[in-house]
Amino acid sequence: MKKIYLLAIVGISVLLASCGHGGQGELVGAYNRKFKNNRIPLGMVYIPPGHTPLGGSDEDITFSQNGPSRMTTIPAFFMDQTEISNAEYRQFTNWVRDSVAIAMMGNPQQFMMTPRGNAPTPVGGEKYIDWRKVGTNGSNIWRNRGRGANGAQASQLDGMYYSGLDALPGKKEIDVRKLEYSYAELNMDKAALGHKNPNSKRQDYIDRYTVAIYPDTMVWKTDYSYSMNDPMVRAYYSHPSYDDYPVVGVSWEQAKAFSQWRTRLYDGVAQARKMPVGSRSDYRLPAETEFEYAARGGNTKTKYPWGGPYIRNTKGCLQANFKPGRGDYSSDGGIYTVGVRSYFPNDYGLYNMAGNVSEWTITAYNKGAAPLLHDLSPNFTYDASAGDSKYKKRKIVKGGSWKDTGYFLQNAVSTYEYQDTQRSYIGFRCVSSYPGTDLRN
Repeated sequence: MKKIYLLAIVGISVLLASCGHGGQGELVGAYNRKFKNNRIPLGMVYIPPGHTPLGGSDEDITFSQNGPSRMTTIPAFFMDQTEISNAEYRQFTNWVRDSVAIAMMGNPQQFMMTPRGNAPTPVGGEKYIDWRKVGTNGSNIWRNRGRGANGAQASQLDGMYYSGLDALPGKKEIDVRKLEYSYAELNMDKAALGHKNPNSKRQDYIDRYTVAIYPDTMVWKTDYSYSMNDPMVRAYYSHPSYDDYPVVGVSWEQAKAFSQWRTRLYDGVAQARKMPVGSRSDYRLPAETEFEYAARGGNTKTKYPWGGPYIRNTKGCLQANFKPGRGDYSSDGGIYTVGVRSYFPNDYGLYNMAGNVSEWTITAYNKGAAPLLHDLSPNFTYDASAGDSKYKKRKIVKGGSWKDTGYFLQNAVSTYEYQDTQRSYIGFRCVSSYPGTDLRN
């Protein structure tokens, strides 16, 4: 009877396999959940794939000769329509502020990214700090939506503020030095070199970082000698009038940390909505070639993002925020930076791909790297550690800024800055690789 029972089970299993998705024992594949991969992320534009000449095609007043023209193929990607603004970066610093506060209060619950993006959220329901009540002694500073949330007192956050001689009389200010963001990522370059070593472990290729993420507002003073920029120091990152201006005083390391946090922010929502893993590629800084390709707007050998060959349009208006003439900062409509949606966008719909602020790329600066680069999505990277020479910490910046002359607005022109350095004229925007060949297909 046992043999008959076993044979019956096997027979039923074979019958179910032949009648179900397995067909008649044929290979049908194990597909992931269906997902319409045609949604453009909020605030980004789609950059289609293409084959085009990139690199120097105009004057080279510095005689650097570090960007020879070459035919290049670039895969599709998404790019932020504008530079990251103060308001957008403040969402990051506010999240880190709340995370540090929650850890300081020793709350035992596990937190995840919230769709609001302003604070970590416990699994049991939305819960965030009401900072309007922090200055009130003895008040409950939690705002609760959900069950199981415990009260907390404002006095528990005293350690987050400047104290003693560091504090100004009558002011209660958060010590921005405490706003650090920790993350880990798989270093693909290290993994590619050593993953076939039988003695290697995955942990050998994981880099871990802790980054102080608050912008250096003092760059408005330290970048210039004998210049009255004190109002910019006090107001540029905090005053509502500058909310839609590009964030500055952010190093390459801080921009990279922001990109990693932004990826986590999206992944948390995607996971909550049961979207497939990898429904969108990670946010990151653009490669130098991606930036130049996007700046050209689908046009070939254009000098500027708006085409060219002139820096003024037919009405005589300047096309970007830079320094025309000899110290004439105002004739283009802006003395310092301007709003991220100023001037006309290029043919891809991207704003300020030249002028306003220069922008970080993921690409490391090395004059000798050009001949070694592949003709498909070329990029040269080097992850410099704190102990490396400063020459290994150079990262390429593109686009020119409000304080630069017109030469630096050219699509093919690149400069560099050190990855741990903040400037009043360098910002950034993010890109995300398109997971497929072409969104239009």
